Amino acid sequence: MEVLRRSSVFAAEVLDVFDRSLTEKELVSQSKALCRDYILSRLNQNGLGWSKTELNLSPSNAALADVSLVLLCLGDELECIQPSLWRNVARQLNISVAMENMVSDAFIGVATEIFSTGITWGKVVSMYAVAGALAVDCVRQGHPSTVHIIVDSLGQFVRRFLVPWLKRRGGWAEISKCVVKKDLSPEHHWLSSVIESLKYFLTTMYVCIMKEP
Repeated sequence: MEVLRRSSVFAAEVLDVFDRSLTEKELVSQSKALCRDYILSRLNQNGLGWSKTELNLSPSNAALADVSLVLLCLGDELECIQPSLWRNVARQLNISVAMENMVSDAFIGVATEIFSTGITWGKVVSMYAVAGALAVDCVRQGHPSTVHIIVDSLGQFVRRFLVPWLKRRGGWAEISKCVVKKDLSPEHHWLSSVIESLKYFLTTMYVCIMKEP
């Protein structure tokens, strides 16, 4: 695939744009923009016909657009490893998408569990995959406004937990390094390490969400 073949060139070009002086606000804004783009892709893949206007997507600069493309390619690979994991995520979590607070709490809870043992790009991709899958459930079940709650929740999580890690890596450009190996089988794929954990998180997280404070 062309985006994979030119990943090293892409990294060199983007490093000039995404430097280590990026502010927290910029990193959160970029993360939310990437989330909107990821969700738009997943909604359209599922025949839900959303547009950039509906997700308040403004034109991205070329560097961020390339990052988005890489993130989407990695998300495709992750979701292909076990497609059933990314269907009916709201049902797996036993939550109602009609309740915005529940959706937000569920997303934050799953994201917290994903990163509970450390941060990797594979886990970052899985967080976006969860956001995309939840957004599909929300729109299918007639609650499109909740999509924006998911984007905001991802932004909050990035601000609280991922900004220092992203800064140390010079922003989003480093994600391109994740696409250098193309011939791995699914069971040895670098993304597969998050699958077993996600199975557990998605099937048990609702217990924590529903507990009394």
